Amino acid sequence: MKCILLAAGYATRLYPLTQNKPKSLLEVGGKTILEHILRKIEVLSSVDCVYIVTNDRFFKDFETWTAHFSYTKKIIVLNDQTVANENRLGAIADLQYVIDKQGIDEDILVMAGDNLFSFDLRDLISFYEKTGRDCITAHDLDDIEELKRTGVIEMDQANKVLSFEEKPKAPKSSLAVPPFYIYKKETLPLIKQYLAVGQNPDAPGNFIPWLITKKPVYVYKFEGLRCDIGTIESYEQAQKLFN
Repeated sequence: MKCILLAAGYATRLYPLTQNKPKSLLEVGGKTILEHILRKIEVLSSVDCVYIVTNDRFFKDFETWTAHFSYTKKIIVLNDQTVANENRLGAIADLQYVIDKQGIDEDILVMAGDNLFSFDLRDLISFYEKTGRDCITAHDLDDIEELKRTGVIEMDQANKVLSFEEKPKAPKSSLAVPPFYIYKKETLPLIKQYLAVGQNPDAPGNFIPWLITKKPVYVYKFEGLRCDIGTIESYEQAQKLFN
């Protein structure tokens, strides 16, 4: 299994903190956000390589940081060649970029480079291996305004996804979906197909409602802390939760 970390955004809502530094390299509790995530991935025996996809502005920052980071798995940083927020590829197009550039033909663990969490990724891998299906993650969120800013799902008693809506005006459940997914290698051609028919390439969750019309997708429901760092306020919250 390969892991792909999506870190090619420009984090304009975090300016001035991210004008000259990628969001993933901001520090929380004395460690970069990226280190927090990589340490969570490091314990996964099934993952042998981590790809970090970023943009041209921050490519050298990631290369310099990873060159000095002691890690047990191979890390490859890729430059998607974009230079500004206005011409960014979007997370799903970045995912396809990595698959194409690296010729990936195996299962992939897809994660955003700006989400901190407390659950153990080994539990997600175990759930995936048990179901043998594409898997996404979800957790209960009781804040209706936060639900309106994330992906929200409905699922059945077997944890199969029934519906998925990105940033819904009227959330149908309290199950929020962070950007932690596992896609089977057989699903990878569908990402290209999704983009080829003109679907939204931006937020990674946009692929899910399209995918569930093609094949079953299952949900690993986790408990614990999770913080999506997208604003100054959420960055300050992360400092309190993950110090």
